[in-house]
Amino acid sequence: MRGLPLPAWAYVCGVVAFAAGLIATSSFAEIDWGTLAVLGLLFLICDSAPARLNVARARVSLSFAASLASVVLLGPVGAALLGLCAVITGQRLFNPVKRLFNGAQFALSGYAAGTVFQLLGGDRFHPEQARWVENVVGPFLGALVAFVLVNLSLTAGVLLLSRQATPRELLHESGQVSVGYLGYGMVGLLIAGLWPRIGPFAAVLVLLPLFIARWAMDQAYVQQQAHAATLAALCQAVETKDFYTRGHSERVSRGSVMIAKEIGMRPDRVEAIRYAGMLHDVGKLGVPTKVLQKNGPMTEEEFAAIQLHPMRGLEIVREIGFLDEALAGIMHHHEKMNGRGYPMGLAGDEIPEFARVIAVADAFDSMTSTRSYRAARSVEEAVAELRRCMGDHFDPVMVEAFLRALEREPWEPPGPVVLPDDEVVETTQQDHDDPSAPLRVAGDEVRR
Repeated sequence: MRGLPLPAWAYVCGVVAFAAGLIATSSFAEIDWGTLAVLGLLFLICDSAPARLNVARARVSLSFAASLASVVLLGPVGAALLGLCAVITGQRLFNPVKRLFNGAQFALSGYAAGTVFQLLGGDRFHPEQARWVENVVGPFLGALVAFVLVNLSLTAGVLLLSRQATPRELLHESGQVSVGYLGYGMVGLLIAGLWPRIGPFAAVLVLLPLFIARWAMDQAYVQQQAHAATLAALCQAVETKDFYTRGHSERVSRGSVMIAKEIGMRPDRVEAIRYAGMLHDVGKLGVPTKVLQKNGPMTEEEFAAIQLHPMRGLEIVREIGFLDEALAGIMHHHEKMNGRGYPMGLAGDEIPEFARVIAVADAFDSMTSTRSYRAARSVEEAVAELRRCMGDHFDPVMVEAFLRALEREPWEPPGPVVLPDDEVVETTQQDHDDPSAPLRVAGDEVRR
């Protein structure tokens, strides 16, 4: 929360003031303080160990279960009071300002959910009710959706005003976060349903399944990190063959994601194309280093080895199950719209969408990176080259999408290449990724 812009500070202060005013003007006459104390303790225990998600900045607090139970058991005011427990959360890394904001937004979310629950005809859960589905479950689902919407909206406000995220990023991330929120929130209905029969022991009873769920989500997070580490290791192995291409795979991955988001790909496909961008050149591991680093014209055999690197890449990673559609991008990212690419000479819409995306990001990063035989081209020069090659080499839809994304997210080309003093670096004077510097093949025309 340090260094927040003035609008973000005003927003935080406004949310805190509104929550404080709402609670101060409420009546506490019908609050069951014993139930509130038990749920408050459950809230603090759960909030001290949030579940990690495979989304930047995102964690899901298990305390949602206690908050939603309070909506049924304590009503709007009780749910708001419970939300204030976030001020004294067990997450010690939170500074005081963030604690205050979290307490305020949890209080407002709880009050809104409790109000929706009552407006929909909800009542305290009684097992003897003949129509408990209509009287409790239906209103509870409405309250749960209201809680999640208010919580995400208040959090999104501070992220946007502090420029920590763009609307597009928040829209992408909120879908995944909402699933966790809704899942933990439903446990609140279990607590409320058990409470009339076993009292406070209901809170203790749900701790085990809650923490099992947290463990499962944490394992998914660890697995995702292991995937990322595996891909990073493969990329590093590729880039050791050419000092000048270090960081290329990561930048192509970023550029591919920019295009994918711009054309409205689903989040799961965006993640897949992130992998494809990282691994698009993994097939270079199967190409002799002397071919990759050759300075003069290539022989037909050497050129054939270059053309085969996408297929070799497919052979290397095809058994990695989580890549899915990314495999098509790796295999065909050197195809051209005019059918003169490789390895299969596909044309137009025959080329998989992933490959058409990666081709644009790959060429752009190559042109804006320093090579042994030339300095990096400017972004403007690279953009002009992409436009020149639209329809011939590149899909015009993907080029235009990339240029629109560049207007919002300025490209940061790699800095000058500094060769190590104690290392002799063999480099090539050719670049199969650069459309403005085609490969030279001995005894034949220049290959574009």
